[in-house]
Amino acid sequence: MFKKLLLSLILLGGLAAGGMVYWAKQPVFDAGQPRPFTIKPGSSLASSVQQIDEAGVGVNPELLELLARATGKGGKLKAGSYELKPGATPLRLLTQLVRGEFAQESLTVIEGWTFRQMRQAIAAQASLKHDTAALSDAELLAKISPDYSMPEGLFFPDTYLFAKGSSDMQVYKQAHNLLLKRLNQAWEGRDASVPYKTPYEALIMASIVEKETGRRADRNTIAGVFVNRLKIGMLLQTDPTVIYGMGDQYQGVIRKRDLTTDTPYNTYTRAGLPPTPIALPGAESIEAAMHPAQTDALYFVAKGDGSSHFSSSLDEHNQAVNQYQR
Repeated sequence: MFKKLLLSLILLGGLAAGGMVYWAKQPVFDAGQPRPFTIKPGSSLASSVQQIDEAGVGVNPELLELLARATGKGGKLKAGSYELKPGATPLRLLTQLVRGEFAQESLTVIEGWTFRQMRQAIAAQASLKHDTAALSDAELLAKISPDYSMPEGLFFPDTYLFAKGSSDMQVYKQAHNLLLKRLNQAWEGRDASVPYKTPYEALIMASIVEKETGRRADRNTIAGVFVNRLKIGMLLQTDPTVIYGMGDQYQGVIRKRDLTTDTPYNTYTRAGLPPTPIALPGAESIEAAMHPAQTDALYFVAKGDGSSHFSSSLDEHNQAVNQYQR
C-alpha cells in the first residue's frame, strides 16, 4: 500500500511538473498590442506578481509565482516599466523581469534645433522623470560638463532610447557624450587648412552651416565660403547668427536696423566667429566644417529651390541676388 501511494505521489508530481513546463512555454496571448506593466521598487515576489496581474497582462499570477520560485529566480526580479509582447511565454516574461529588459521609449532631437527647443521637447516627454525641470541652463550644464559655460550646440541631434521613468538627465548626458565623441573624431580627421584653433570653434562653424542650408550638396561649399572669409578677415555676415542674437525680438523678419544693431552674435558688426554655436549641428554639418570645399567663392545666395548660387566677386553676387531674390 505504501509503495502504491509513493508511486502515485511521484506520478502526480511528474504530471504537475510536466504541466508547469507546458504552461510556461505557451504564449500568454497571441495577438494585439504589447501589454505594459510596472514593478514598483522594493516589491516582493508576491507583490510583483500581483502588480502584473492588476495591469491586465493576462498571465496566471499563482503559476507565475510558483514558476519563479521553482526556477530560483523569485528574488532576482528588477523593478521598472515593462511591456509583454504578443507571443511571449511566462518563461520569457520571467526572463525579462530578471534581466531588467525594460520597455523602451524614444525621443528625437532634430538637427538645427536650439538648446531651448531641445529642452522644450524633453520637458514634453511624459515618459521621462523630469529631474532637471527646476534647473537653469547653466545649472544643468554644470551637472553634465563643467568645461563649458553655455549649452548651445553641445548636444548631438539623434534618436535616444530610454526606459520609461528614466531621468531626463540621462538623455542630456547621452546627447552630450555623443556630441563630444563625434566632434573629437571629426577634429582628428580635419583638413589641415581649416583656421579653427579648437574643436569648439569648428562646432560654432558647423552650427552656422546647419542653419544656412538643409541641402547636403551645398554644406561643404558654404563652409568653404565662410572659411575663405575668416582667412582674409572678412565679416561673415550670416543672417542666422543675427537672428540668434535677437532672441525673442525676432518675429520672422530681419530689418536693416537689426543688421546694424550690435550684439555678440551679429556677424555684420563683429569680425570672426560668434562666441558660441547658434544651434545643434548634425554629423554632416560637422563634417562640412572640418572639410570645407576648396573654392574661391566669397558669397552665396539662396535660389529659392533649396540650393544656393555661389560667387567669387561682389558684382557676380549682386547679379545673382537680382536674379533669384528680386
